[in-house]
Amino acid sequence: MPPSSTAPESPVPDAEASDLPPGFVDRFTSRSIPLREGYAELGDQRLHYVEAGEGPLVLLLHGFPEFWYAWREQMAPLAAAGFRVVAPDMRGYNLSSRPPEVTAYGTELLAADIRDLVHERGAESATLVGHDWGGSVAWATAMVHPEVVDRLAILNAAHPRKLSQGLHHPAQLRRSWYFFFFDLPELPEAVVHANGWHFFRHFLRDADPAFTADVADRYVAAWSRPGAATGMINYYRASVRTPPREADAAIRPIQAPTLVIWGDRDRYLGGELAEPEHDDVPHLDHVERIPDASHWVHHDAPDRVTRLLVEFSTTAPAAGTAGATEKASS
Repeated sequence: MPPSSTAPESPVPDAEASDLPPGFVDRFTSRSIPLREGYAELGDQRLHYVEAGEGPLVLLLHGFPEFWYAWREQMAPLAAAGFRVVAPDMRGYNLSSRPPEVTAYGTELLAADIRDLVHERGAESATLVGHDWGGSVAWATAMVHPEVVDRLAILNAAHPRKLSQGLHHPAQLRRSWYFFFFDLPELPEAVVHANGWHFFRHFLRDADPAFTADVADRYVAAWSRPGAATGMINYYRASVRTPPREADAAIRPIQAPTLVIWGDRDRYLGGELAEPEHDDVPHLDHVERIPDASHWVHHDAPDRVTRLLVEFSTTAPAAGTAGATEKASS
């Protein structure tokens, strides 16, 4: 599919200033990489994004309860390595569209956002990197829109079949209690707002080193956007309300070369969920386990994660190439 025409980058509305940093420093070269931002108009949705660098497209998809700034340690090194790196605010988050309806957060719609963002940025395909919910959306995009996915890198996000299987076991059900709490009407929004966003801060408590005051302030600003808390929580509502048979029927083999990076101290996802089944991910490169990292592996081990992403994005053959086919069959 040819790329769609690229919409002009929209100014940030005065009412929702983004406080964009001027740039990030590549930790490996000490080179300062400038940042650019804009808005992608995708039908009835508008996604805010921040980008850096030039070259083949890499999309960085954040999870809950983060926003584009989750990738502050990875953007500059990937850009310095020769990639055009785009980190969007996912639908429902921060400066992107925040529809209030639960039905607006179905997996197929979230995957379509990513497909359309690839084309809006003037590319036919991209390497997708996703953490947590961003990883879930990346899995889905690679299943239903394989033509836009060159490579897939997943950080602490279980393949949907593995997660479905895990939720049949009491240990994973206990870890995933918040899935069902978030399905309640109104109460979750009241709880997450209380005591200076204590609930969301608590979710991030395992990050090591802990967030600085400046970083925490940026997160609070993102959470405080009108409708953002509901948008973020609606990912869980839409997931819980999807019949299991319908979710399982949507699973298709991933054609893209795939890297899984997994922090083994994840308190939300059991380590047994890290390994996808071969039939579901036949082009798995490998699963890289990081024993001393938590669910927030990209924060806990930023240098290691970044090196893995740069190497994978640089050396793994793109989906559909002879190299990818040969590697999968070897």
